[in-house]
Amino acid sequence: MSEVRLKSILDNDFYKITMQNAVVKLFPNEKVQYSFINRGKHHFPAGFDLELRKAVNAMAEMKLTKEEKEFLRVTCPYLDLPYLDFLAGYHYDPSEVHIVQAGNDLEVTVVGEWYRTILWEVPLLALISELHYVMNGMERDSDQTVVQNTLNKAKELDDLGVNFAEFGTRRRHSYQVHDLVVNALTQNKSSKFTGSSNVHFAMKYGVKPIGTHAHEWFMFHAAEYGFKMANSLSLEHWVDVYRGDLGVALSDTYTTEVFFEQFDKKFAKLFDGVRHDSGEPIEFTEKTIAHYEKNGINPLFKYIIFSDGLNLEKVAEITAACKGKIGISFGIGTNLTNDVGVKPMNIVMKLIAAQSVNGEWIPTVKLSDEHGKYTGDPKMIELAKEFLRIKD
Repeated sequence: MSEVRLKSILDNDFYKITMQNAVVKLFPNEKVQYSFINRGKHHFPAGFDLELRKAVNAMAEMKLTKEEKEFLRVTCPYLDLPYLDFLAGYHYDPSEVHIVQAGNDLEVTVVGEWYRTILWEVPLLALISELHYVMNGMERDSDQTVVQNTLNKAKELDDLGVNFAEFGTRRRHSYQVHDLVVNALTQNKSSKFTGSSNVHFAMKYGVKPIGTHAHEWFMFHAAEYGFKMANSLSLEHWVDVYRGDLGVALSDTYTTEVFFEQFDKKFAKLFDGVRHDSGEPIEFTEKTIAHYEKNGINPLFKYIIFSDGLNLEKVAEITAACKGKIGISFGIGTNLTNDVGVKPMNIVMKLIAAQSVNGEWIPTVKLSDEHGKYTGDPKMIELAKEFLRIKD
């Protein structure tokens, strides 16, 4: 069995870098916990935990190279220079990751300072996915087929005339497939392909790293400041750090309805747009347009990034519904990096708790626009619904 190892410390989603920069600046003392969630009920073969532990331990050797630091400095001038110096000295600490296997079930948790542990989630999921296919002996399509399928999809997307980015790190089939896909997407220089959420591949292929913040940013703020203040303080702190850059707001941590109640005229004008990550996309579009119009803002000057389980059919449907009404862009993940003839995994890793100033662990929850995607402690979910007046 060939070893599965990461090749770069930047083999991660860009929003982990942007959030880490903000956490180092605003929350350097807070501790958090993350937990792996096996949504697809996948079975892990005997010894999986040992192979994953080897891959995790090997991550301690990775360091930011001078070339990588320079890429971030030039490409992302909104990242603080002291943060880039911090990242140059950063290394993964495998003791923060706890791995337990019982039969075919796998438990993975991460505990430690938020500014350090924030980088674990995406590479852990990528490693788990790749190891799953290797250790189960699952054969994928040939490299040639992967490349041709990607080129076909890119052409269809270009024909639709929509901007799209690759968002597929966390559930990719493998590093090799990811590399083939991004390489193929960059072949047509006149393409509408805008970049990758993966910083390593963005650097390798000379495209834009894309991302702002994730659900954990809002989940942490809810644990720290309360559910009522979570959205507004999350956005306020983001603006404090980035001063207008990275202006796409994630809308569904505590449902779209609650988000728009706090996404007032100030935020609606400050942020370039919003990201859709759960629920019915056309319905979300209509709510977003109505919200902008209610605040006297022309929706055509704003945009929505759609990123929820997209395939070409969904993209075509959304494009037709939005044409001439609001700007749009698409972040396509698994359909690009794990459409290779084997079943894609359905796995996530979520922030599950933040430590308060008195040392108590406060459970975190996420109440997306799909009830099946609610995550967190059941009692805390009910408490959040009560506070925010969310009805099933």
